[in-house]
Amino acid sequence: MEGKNNLNGFLHRALFLVITAAVFLAGTAAVHGQATPQRQAAVERGSQTAKGGFRNENEIRDKFNSWQTDVDARAWLAAMGHDPKSIESITAEKPHGDKADVVVRIKTSAGEFREGISIKLVSGTNGFNQIDKRWLRQYAAMWKMPPDVIAAMRLYLGEDTPTGPTRRPERMFLTELDSITRAKVVDFFTSNKDMIVDDLMEGDGVNKAGWFMVALKNAERPRWVLRPMRDAIKLFGDGKVELTRAGNLKIGRITMQRKGGDGGRETAMMLQFKVNPSILFELE
Repeated sequence: MEGKNNLNGFLHRALFLVITAAVFLAGTAAVHGQATPQRQAAVERGSQTAKGGFRNENEIRDKFNSWQTDVDARAWLAAMGHDPKSIESITAEKPHGDKADVVVRIKTSAGEFREGISIKLVSGTNGFNQIDKRWLRQYAAMWKMPPDVIAAMRLYLGEDTPTGPTRRPERMFLTELDSITRAKVVDFFTSNKDMIVDDLMEGDGVNKAGWFMVALKNAERPRWVLRPMRDAIKLFGDGKVELTRAGNLKIGRITMQRKGGDGGRETAMMLQFKVNPSILFELE
């Protein structure tokens, strides 16, 4: 009997040690960001291989409108936190001139929801897409640019004639401005960085974008990733404001540059902001 009790005691202690070790390892995985089953499931809902290819934003709108039979659309809805089983109807449309490329109106048993999605279609992993483009005067009004920064930006865009040596006769690069002026430009964008990144990516108004989607147009393995806009803002806005060697401006992972091109038309002097959307696939 005594031997049996000793054996039972040994087994209980061994079981306790196994459970303790399992709890410790689970906690360590959580602390170090290793994928737990729940976390991995969330990642898979937000990034998957598509069932079909993507040609344009109209096709993505149409897939939402066919949500009852479209596998991709149902995965997108799940990634946004909507259980397809509770959905009564969906209407998706493409607004004009708004930050959201597609707006999805979802009617469920719990109420109605409006989801604005900014969509970037890419052919590879190294390309850049425009996220915003306007005239300097529009940005100056939006962000309350001080006169000295506006003057510097006018030289950068070619709205004013160069005042010093430059490698292009029609404009000046930011690195060609005097050191005090360069510092004022960097200081302005640094001080207003959060507001500027929000405006560039999310926008405002009824059709602002609450979600950021990247669709890889790869004939062999089309993929998509869909994340809350706040995650995308954090990702692309991460980093300091600094001048590039080419004479443009980096705001985290966002590049500011003169539009150029357009056969020398006035629109070449517009200001544009670009990102590499495919890095969103790396976000987990």
